Amino acid sequence: MSSAPNAPDVSGVTPDGAAWLASAGTYPRSTLSYWRERPDAPAVLPCGVAFDVVSTPAIFGRRMLDRMWEEGPGSGPVAQFRGRMLLFAVVGTARRLPALLEWEEWGAGGRSRGRADAVPPLLCHGAGDAVTVPAPVGAVPGERSGSRWLVAPDTRHPWLPGPEVLLWAAVRAARAAVRISIFPPQDQGANVYDVSRRR
Repeated sequence: MSSAPNAPDVSGVTPDGAAWLASAGTYPRSTLSYWRERPDAPAVLPCGVAFDVVSTPAIFGRRMLDRMWEEGPGSGPVAQFRGRMLLFAVVGTARRLPALLEWEEWGAGGRSRGRADAVPPLLCHGAGDAVTVPAPVGAVPGERSGSRWLVAPDTRHPWLPGPEVLLWAAVRAARAAVRISIFPPQDQGANVYDVSRRR
């Protein structure tokens, strides 16, 4: 992911961040006690209380994250789990985002405008759903699940993007992917992006 000037420290979940995550569950103190005993253990937490989660394929999620940090407001907490990117969002996003994506693709009159054609299906987890979140500490050596925080929660009330921000990022990520694959640069030896800025 390209590093933006205001990109956060991703060294791990802070105690306040862990408290925010635990607040999503029915028994927050039990979750925090569990993490005190096993800080390297992931946990299953419900959505729709403290956050919703939008799950994307890893590569597309990276593109969305790049757009959010380079051209937009940044992101809330972001995790990687089993080849998927988990973007934490405001409660209600799981209900609203699919309708916004459908509107962006089809527009008024039911005619496709092609704007969201390259957006892969996004899995939206809201009220009644649960997700597995990575352990509060960094990735455990030898762990094969690929579960880790890319942007770790660090406050009791982190900023979370809403459905409009995620729609904006998804459409721009899709457009960038199409532009790169259909219209290669004139000079095939030129750098497409500055890899020195990547994490």
